[in-house]
Amino acid sequence: MNSPLIALESISKSFAEKNILQNVSMTVNRGEITTIIGPNGAGKSSLVRVILGLITPDQGNIKRSKDLVIGYMPQKIHIDPTLPISTCRFLQLANTSHDACHKALDLVGIPEVKNTPFHKLSGGEMQRALLARAILRQPNLLVLDEPVQGVDFNGQNALYGLIGEIRSSLNCGIVMVSHDLHLVMSATDHVICLNHHICCQGKPEQVTQDPAYLDIFGETALYNHHHNHQHSLQGKVSDDGGNHQHGEGCQHD
Repeated sequence: MNSPLIALESISKSFAEKNILQNVSMTVNRGEITTIIGPNGAGKSSLVRVILGLITPDQGNIKRSKDLVIGYMPQKIHIDPTLPISTCRFLQLANTSHDACHKALDLVGIPEVKNTPFHKLSGGEMQRALLARAILRQPNLLVLDEPVQGVDFNGQNALYGLIGEIRSSLNCGIVMVSHDLHLVMSATDHVICLNHHICCQGKPEQVTQDPAYLDIFGETALYNHHHNHQHSLQGKVSDDGGNHQHGEGCQHD
């Protein structure tokens, strides 16, 4: 079996004498999607910064694969509308070629926006452009912080399908932070429920039955997904008669 891309062992971190992360251990492997969920203020963003190497833990060890290449997609980005920068030019700020930018935009399904001013992209186009930027260096680890933020329900479905396709095409590991419990459970292999420490973890169907998960999210977070539709590489969804059961609060148009 291949060694993990990254392994965190008993990581702890405090800010201003407040414990943000306590004894957190996790591994990320090639070809697997790991999703971190938890309430606001649970330490999810701090854990992402530890994985990215932006902050150093107070305690614990981090083991990174020697060939580790990370692509990062932030929650959001603000480009001043007075800055006349096209989407392709924005991607080129990552020090890549014009052709590489076009290929990345093709892969995420928005080749037509290459000359569109970046600040004029729709919410879904913006997230796909950020995803394109994250994959420019052909990473073997993608870190996606709230990748479907600001996208409508159908767009969220399409983006999660696209993320799964990118995982397969790049054979990369993916760490995702998400609040979209109902949708994300069908789009991940391993779930970590974080509330400063790891409350529970495992396959989605195991985590949603765990008392610690139910204590945080309540009975309405219970989830069952019969996934009988298909996603194209561009994230389009074709329905082939599948049936979906979601917890309260999830709506289909």
